[in-house]
Amino acid sequence: MSAPEEKTAGNFIRAIIDQDMETDKWGGRVVTRFPPEPNGYLHIGHAKSICLNFGLARDYGGRCHLRFDDTNPVKEEMEYVDSIMDNVRWLGFDWNDHQYYASDYFDQIYQYAVELIKAGKAYVDDQSAEEIRATRGTLTEPGVNSPYRDRSVEENLDLFERMAAGEFPDGSKVLRAKIDMAHPNLHMRDPAMYRIRKVPHHRTGDKWCIYPMYDFTHPLSDSRERITHSICTLEFEDNRVLYDWFLDQLELYHPQQIEFARLNLEYTVMSKRTLLEMVNQGVVAGWDDPRMPTLEGMRRRGYTPSAIRNFCEMIGVGRRDSWVGMDKLEWAIRDDLNPRARRVMGVLDPLKVVITNYPEDQVEMLDAPYFPDDPPKMGYRQVPFCRELYIEASDFMEEPYKKFWRLAPGREVRLRWAYFITCQEVIKDDSGRVVEVRCTYDPATKGGDAPDGRKVKGTIHWVSARQNLTAEVRLYDRLFNDPRPTGHKDQDYQAFLNPDSLKTIEAARLEISLAAAEPGQHYQFERVGYFYVDPKDSAPGRPVFNRTVTLRDSWAKLVKKGKAR
Repeated sequence: MSAPEEKTAGNFIRAIIDQDMETDKWGGRVVTRFPPEPNGYLHIGHAKSICLNFGLARDYGGRCHLRFDDTNPVKEEMEYVDSIMDNVRWLGFDWNDHQYYASDYFDQIYQYAVELIKAGKAYVDDQSAEEIRATRGTLTEPGVNSPYRDRSVEENLDLFERMAAGEFPDGSKVLRAKIDMAHPNLHMRDPAMYRIRKVPHHRTGDKWCIYPMYDFTHPLSDSRERITHSICTLEFEDNRVLYDWFLDQLELYHPQQIEFARLNLEYTVMSKRTLLEMVNQGVVAGWDDPRMPTLEGMRRRGYTPSAIRNFCEMIGVGRRDSWVGMDKLEWAIRDDLNPRARRVMGVLDPLKVVITNYPEDQVEMLDAPYFPDDPPKMGYRQVPFCRELYIEASDFMEEPYKKFWRLAPGREVRLRWAYFITCQEVIKDDSGRVVEVRCTYDPATKGGDAPDGRKVKGTIHWVSARQNLTAEVRLYDRLFNDPRPTGHKDQDYQAFLNPDSLKTIEAARLEISLAAAEPGQHYQFERVGYFYVDPKDSAPGRPVFNRTVTLRDSWAKLVKKGKAR
């Protein structure tokens, strides 16, 4: 199996750190941080940032902090905090004793705001959010100074203290940095530093009714933790000048902010707002729906942490926004599961086969290796063989096309690990649908080739009709049938939902050994795909199987034929 491109791609940030190490810029230290906002569940885009920040710290003998930027109590919950910690650990990383919260620094951040007010570099504004927005200006026109911009230091200090004391209602006042309303960078046009939010915080309770803005909090948190390389996605590139301004004005330790291109993955969406909308509207079954790009959903689908880490390494880290094909992620999953998933047989669309010359009451147990290319790896399991079997309906064709090598009238095929069989008769119901195929078998071909040297071109899988596991199998596929579902101005993203993203088979017939399958185990159903025992809905003796990924990239063919957009 070969990768769709080189195994690893470039990482310009490593070049920056290498140079810093050579010049001893940070005294040989490398300290990064992963700073999620606890207002939602992590997705595959966050995984790229996690692997980057924790990976760099590991490779350079440094450390990576896990810091929750919890500055907006309206949207934040401990549920998200717990999920984020769990998923970072699941990916294989640990922050050891370096877990922090922006709320840890609220007292000091408040004092920094007071310091800027005293220096004449911050003021309290009574304008509404709409008024501030309307006077901000554009890329070609300067903004308009607030009528409250020239308040005295004493008045600003008094008003800010009263804001903190809860004297004013939500939205009635904000604290703004006093920079330049004509600055070419709109982020520098007197940005907000504090707003009033009379909402309890999940960690500080009712202590605060004003909360610092992200752009004010972030550099101060980085500085207090003595981060060396503050790695952000490209949308924060224009914020860097503000990041630098706050640290310079306060004369604080100054990390280096570096921006990289976020992950844009085809056939999915990455917006938290859109993901939340899909959950709330019932488009998906929840944050852990296996079709979701959330790490919770990917875990439930059977994606492995090592596969995601390998994927993030493969796509590299660049400075230019680009789209990554879903086929690369799916390749990484297959590549990781191939050496670890035990091979078994499962029939998803059963067609009955009766072997007319096989003894009616006989059952023989055939040895089948879990890994055909390396039988000692995990040994063998026994599969029962008898007169009545099930095969896939698609493995039989009454009038086969030229290169159809599977079962057809008068044709001989091999049953995996069993015998050669030849189709002798076809049984149909009143509607003309084939319901049964009657065959004969050659007892001399058990487990191998025919003694007389004859060859067959087709090998098909099967299960015993008398001893099998009837199970629920969920065939998950891409959630959207368009590679960029949110990129259409004239159509809503939901217009591109894939109606076949989930097909549930209530009564698949699987080999009996799978009755002992446990939640969290991976299997390859031979010739069908990779499957994972659902950790949420499975029960002892009643496993539910989620398809993790197909055996090959069928979407490339669909796109070529114009059947997928």
